[in-house]
Amino acid sequence: MSKKAVILLSGGLDSATTLAMAKRDGFTCYALSFRYGQRHAVELERARAVANHLGAHEHKIAEIDLRLFGGSALTDDIAVPKGRSEEAISHGIPVTYVPARNTVFLSFALAYAEVIGAADIFIGVNALDYSGYPDCRPEFIAAYERMANLATAACVSGNAPLSIHTPIIAMSKAQIIREGTALGVDYGLTLSCYDPTPEGKPCGACDSCLIRARGFAEAGLSDPALG
Repeated sequence: MSKKAVILLSGGLDSATTLAMAKRDGFTCYALSFRYGQRHAVELERARAVANHLGAHEHKIAEIDLRLFGGSALTDDIAVPKGRSEEAISHGIPVTYVPARNTVFLSFALAYAEVIGAADIFIGVNALDYSGYPDCRPEFIAAYERMANLATAACVSGNAPLSIHTPIIAMSKAQIIREGTALGVDYGLTLSCYDPTPEGKPCGACDSCLIRARGFAEAGLSDPALG
């Protein structure tokens, strides 16, 4: 009998690969996405498509509004950086960082997991290509996992301890793409762009688009989303 897992699914390349890896490892996958006031809400259409494509058992979209606080180019009237060099992208915390986003998302995932009786959560954080995001670091995930095991009735009642899986955290973008391709991920369904066009097309110039393009180039593959 397969185990249940909650998979945080944004509709982007990393989370799609993470979902495929959880499926490969034998989990029954409950996908969770968020409408949080992001300017790239078209990603939710992609998340639905990815969840269907990869056979998620269930897919929920939680409604929250981080525009209430702002403070990010994804939730506030702040320009998304375009055309930055690889050197610039790799240093500092970018304005596309959404304050405490992964803490909030993991809290929802924790509640979902407790309700469905899951002891596993998967999140597609990456500490290489997104090293500027403090909530993508292994130290953060380890600390959150410790807290989670003190936070729920399921954990303190002696059930299986909760584990937070980060299968791509130490992989390069090229490695992620190769892994996902081998697992049958259709990257043409995904959207990584921070500032897509009204038609849902990638801008091709934001940090995420540039990192994605470099990843496909290094993997020796063409990005099907650009076809």
